[in-house]
Amino acid sequence: MEDDAVRADSSVLSDGGETVAITDEADEISPDEVCVLIPTLDEAATIGDVIDGFYDEGYTNVVVVDGDSTDDTREIAREHGAEVMVQSGDGKGQAVREVLEYVTVPYVLMLDGDGTYDPADADKMIEPLARGYEHVIGNRFADMDDDAMRALNGFGNRMINRAFGFVHGANYEDILSGYRAFTVDSFERLSLDSDGFTIETELAVECVKHGIETTVVPISYTARPDESETNLHPIRDGGTILLALYSLAKTNNPLFYFGSLGVSGIVSGFLIAVYVLWEWVQYNQSHEIMAVVSAAAILLGVQLLMFGVLSDMLVTLHREQRRRLERIAREARDK
Repeated sequence: MEDDAVRADSSVLSDGGETVAITDEADEISPDEVCVLIPTLDEAATIGDVIDGFYDEGYTNVVVVDGDSTDDTREIAREHGAEVMVQSGDGKGQAVREVLEYVTVPYVLMLDGDGTYDPADADKMIEPLARGYEHVIGNRFADMDDDAMRALNGFGNRMINRAFGFVHGANYEDILSGYRAFTVDSFERLSLDSDGFTIETELAVECVKHGIETTVVPISYTARPDESETNLHPIRDGGTILLALYSLAKTNNPLFYFGSLGVSGIVSGFLIAVYVLWEWVQYNQSHEIMAVVSAAAILLGVQLLMFGVLSDMLVTLHREQRRRLERIAREARDK
């Protein structure tokens, strides 16, 4: 798992000229310093067992943020000792952003309430934060039950992870994992706009974009109980996630975003030009309008490529400047 953004074995991490200490040994984080955040929507069948599991592990600061469930999710969560909040809007992303405004502890452990994630992995998720990491992703593929994920979902997940690595240049192994641990400070530095289930995708992209020290740990992943129904639609939601990955490249990897548009324009213009030339040579027929369209497409494509190069330079300079300012601010706080 050697990667510029995922370096679990390094003793010191350097990012943009700024050195961040990642130690093999660190003070243990108390469960009282961790908020277990569980976004829910109609999870009455599983939420009670999930909350009890964290209580058994010593994590008693459990917050359930509910998206206006129509079943008994909120009532069951309260009965099992969790603090329950009802989000004002719709979607998992909106719920997470809203509840983080009220969190007073430094660390958050976030997971879905469908019973697929194991509370026994909580310590494993929190431990890297004590060593200096700011964001931890649980890799479901490390220990997944055979029936935990449909073949189509598994294929789609792997394709999305490969697309993420290609577009955004980091290998996080399982960017769609709902089991996350992070510092509240790092979350506040992210620019999150997603309202729905694409929040995990946006979190991964923002970690790369803002240089958040991120690592991946293996977790177990089990199948949903029979009485629990999923809200996921593989084809539609997979397409939405891929579109989000591409759209987010606009500010994180503008060379890819505008470059791909530029190459598409150039190739389209070239193909039209070949057709126009073929018609003229073979049949002595001219297509003036198509020739103009071809020239315009090629010119637009070249301009988009140039814009992508310039945007990439600006983004790089902006990141370096932001990291310098963050380092100066931390040094000022430490004095």
